[in-house]
Amino acid sequence: MIAPQRIWMSPQAHERLQHELSTLRELISTEAAEDSDENQVAIQRARQARIQQIHDLLLHAEVGEAPPNDGIAEPGMVLTVRWDGTEDTETFLLGVRGAEYGELEVYSVQSPLGSAILGARPGEHREYQTPAGTRIGVTLLEAVPYGLHVRATTA
Repeated sequence: MIAPQRIWMSPQAHERLQHELSTLRELISTEAAEDSDENQVAIQRARQARIQQIHDLLLHAEVGEAPPNDGIAEPGMVLTVRWDGTEDTETFLLGVRGAEYGELEVYSVQSPLGSAILGARPGEHREYQTPAGTRIGVTLLEAVPYGLHVRATTA
């Protein structure tokens, strides 16, 4: 059996998920379970699904400080990439989806882009295939540890 992959998560995201989990569990325990209202049943199911999702995230989370500032694309790094054939760039966190990181888009290492860019250094070109079969090329421009990215953009 293959062990589940550990996923990097900031201490702040871990704390927010713990709080959300606690709130959801409290809501479920305090609401009438015998209420047969279809809306209430749907809400309870959605809450149970989110509880399971958060539980799974926290179970596999590797909570800690940002990775070293070595410019290598790895979980916990904020990456800036340029799409081939354009001047368009995108900045995102290589981390875990489902944990809130403000306005920052998050790609997991299991996503096509995340798995392709993992381990890249600035200036390195990578390609990945979308689920529709299209091949897309990107170049890593910068990789900065989460938390330091704020100082880099405001400096």
